[in-house]
Amino acid sequence: MKISSYEVRREGSGLKLKVKQSAIHAFAWMAMGTTVAAHAQTFPTKPIRMVLTISGGGETNARVVMDRASQYLGQPIIVDGQSGAGGAVGATQVARSAPDGYTLLYGTNSAMTLRRFLVKDMPYDTLKDFVPVARIGEATSAIAATMSLPVSSIGELIEYARKNPGKVNYGTPGIGTTHHLSGVLIEQMTGIRMVHVPYKNAPQSETDLVAGRVDIVFTTLSSFLPFSDSGKLKVIGINGGQRFDKLPSVSTVIEALPGFERPRSWIGTFAPAGTPAAVVRRLSDEVVRAASQPDVKARIGGLGTLADPASSEEFGAFLRGDYESVGRLMKAAGIQPE
Repeated sequence: MKISSYEVRREGSGLKLKVKQSAIHAFAWMAMGTTVAAHAQTFPTKPIRMVLTISGGGETNARVVMDRASQYLGQPIIVDGQSGAGGAVGATQVARSAPDGYTLLYGTNSAMTLRRFLVKDMPYDTLKDFVPVARIGEATSAIAATMSLPVSSIGELIEYARKNPGKVNYGTPGIGTTHHLSGVLIEQMTGIRMVHVPYKNAPQSETDLVAGRVDIVFTTLSSFLPFSDSGKLKVIGINGGQRFDKLPSVSTVIEALPGFERPRSWIGTFAPAGTPAAVVRRLSDEVVRAASQPDVKARIGGLGTLADPASSEEFGAFLRGDYESVGRLMKAAGIQPE
């Protein structure tokens, strides 16, 4: 009886201890949840570092949007250019940063989507190592030609290339860029055959275009504008969803090729995976709010960027779709990661 009674008491004691441990765990989780919620309500309490994967006009646009977002957040956003290795340097830094909302990435499709299909040993996985914060917009791309090429629109280019198969060459900032994929898609849709000339960067292709060493070039519109304004080349098509205000007479590729679904040169912000959802939501709200202001849209629009802000959830869905469409284009172009 004593042994039995002792065992019963031990079981009862054990049961009480278990209850106490569960209560302790419950209080711990409640405290943690309260801490996270409080952090989100007071966030941010110090400056935020925004790492850029781009330079040039893209950096100017980033500063315009982030200056406004910092006003809404109540803390400075320090822009830090890290565009090396096609943006991989900056993206890797942010992926390995503390997920607290104080180190963010200003990324493009080049670093966050395209490199996945071009480089075998990627140091980061966009869909696993990051959480989308907000899409800001899209860099307007264009197609320009030498002054001597007898075409003035995409329709005329297609007809000229059809009559001169393999004689028209087109430059891009590199294999697997959105600009290269646009050229591949135009060839597939029309049956024309052009010769791709990949360059290491956009300035090299533009220099050769002005010198007449390449017939046409696909790249961002902002790169062409100084040469177009001075009469050194002609913009024959806008590779975007709508015409550009400063060049209203230049039609889009879609107008000449209905159904043309170009790879989009999007721009967006990211946080490291694991960043609290409430913090991401606060950042998303204020970045979208900043990019939606008429004066901000006008300033970045003047540099060739079409503001098209989207929330974290919307950007995430868009990003997954972008991965699928780019994957199809890469496969069609026969491009393999190296």
